[in-house]
Amino acid sequence: MSIDLHIHSTYSDGTMSPGELVEYAKRKGLKAISITDHDTVDGVTEAAGLCNDGKLEFISGIEVGAEFSGITIHILGYLFDADNSGLKKLLRRVQDARNERNEQILFLLKKTGIFISNRELSAISQMGQTGRPHIARLLFKKGIVKSIDEAFLRFLRQGAEAYVPRFVYTAEEVFNMIRQAGGIGVLAHPLQLQRTGMDLHTAIREMTGIGLDGIEVYYPTHSKKTRAALMRYVDEYGLVMTGGSDYHGDIRPGTTLAGGKNVTVPYDLLADMKVRATTVARSVKAG
Repeated sequence: MSIDLHIHSTYSDGTMSPGELVEYAKRKGLKAISITDHDTVDGVTEAAGLCNDGKLEFISGIEVGAEFSGITIHILGYLFDADNSGLKKLLRRVQDARNERNEQILFLLKKTGIFISNRELSAISQMGQTGRPHIARLLFKKGIVKSIDEAFLRFLRQGAEAYVPRFVYTAEEVFNMIRQAGGIGVLAHPLQLQRTGMDLHTAIREMTGIGLDGIEVYYPTHSKKTRAALMRYVDEYGLVMTGGSDYHGDIRPGTTLAGGKNVTVPYDLLADMKVRATTVARSVKAG
């Protein structure tokens, strides 16, 4: 029996609504899920209200980009109060920065002869946070590129024709933001950090000193060898383990929620996460 603690909905760059994801998770027999949309908690309340029948446990989640040692990493937050006013206030700055970047990207694309209107972008993103994946989908839909990956390679990734950086908080600020809302902060898909050339062991040690609570150990692309190495870091620094599918819907063909042939995430991890969250909450309250 699996859980899935890394899922994206239409409130960010997924293609399924929170309600559709909840029903899908129930059909797959998952025991617990967390919807971790980018830079927003708008889907959390909606999904939680659909998980009150005892068939599927739901925990609050979010994925936030952050700067660490000059590169952008992603931090997953769990078990926080989604109604925390301080959290929402801090997220608004990130959300505004996303909107500003979208405008600049569309301007740069226009300079290359590619016209995308705000109306088109709003129609494809539907709700929540709009970002580069939505622009990539439009470029694909218009036949300008043959795949989402090509859209990023040609136009949207760092160094490409229409790339625009955006504001992100530092990793320490994001860890603190999540902790102040009663949650725990976890390093998402850690191998992406390693691919930048940074030593993963050193990075995890440094992050532990600024508020890291856990590592995403279970992930579709993690081999047994990778999981074993990450588990050693978890033990060494007293962290918790999490895991999930990073499911985005049909934007990534051939992917699915956790369980079965995809990554399987043990339910027991959730108990350790809850203990950690309680400990962190007490520490924050004590000042």
